[in-house]
Amino acid sequence: MNKNPTNSHGEPPAPRTWDARLARALVRPLKHSWVTPNHLTTLRLLIGLGGVACLMRGGFAWTNYGALLIVLSNFVDHTDGELARISGKTSKIGHFYDLASDALITVLLFVGMGVAIVGKVPGSALSPVLQGALAGVAVALIFFLRMRIEARVGKTGTKQASVGGFETEDVLYLLPLVTLTGGIAPFLTAASIGAPLFAAWVIIDYWRVMRSVQQAEAVAAPSTKIRGTR
Repeated sequence: MNKNPTNSHGEPPAPRTWDARLARALVRPLKHSWVTPNHLTTLRLLIGLGGVACLMRGGFAWTNYGALLIVLSNFVDHTDGELARISGKTSKIGHFYDLASDALITVLLFVGMGVAIVGKVPGSALSPVLQGALAGVAVALIFFLRMRIEARVGKTGTKQASVGGFETEDVLYLLPLVTLTGGIAPFLTAASIGAPLFAAWVIIDYWRVMRSVQQAEAVAAPSTKIRGTR
């Protein structure tokens, strides 16, 4: 049995999601080039920072420019991983760089949305920024815990729900609809509630996974000692 199946291009099986499949097709010509996954991660980071900067300026035009750049950044985020998979250019540093970039852009996205509408919604002038910070910190915690789970049990332990070729994180592709309809305030309010709740669920899942790993290691330890005495 072939434990490492490949497709007609001699590559790992096609990804499950449509955006990742398109990303692989676009980076395939770069497979044997000087371009590395870290270059694409840097490109994603710069586009994302540009999007956040536009959002922070506020106003209809700038927030829509920012939303489009965030969407583009979210798509480019798939290119570094796909290039790494098909070219074998993988590294622990590159993986951490990718995760750190994801966390940074996501946190700044929510804070930037808060800055965009500060003073334009009823209540405290700082409320939207605080909401954005709360959502951003919750998302950062989610990224950190998922990274810890992946380090212990592999990527299968952090696989996202997928339906029809779309994952949970693909909701960011709808961001332009939020800015076009002037829905930043309700979106941010929902995020400031939903992200902490999801973070609480991830904390419980993290505790469950770590406990299972510790129990498995405790069971394996005696048998290892027995084999060592033979």
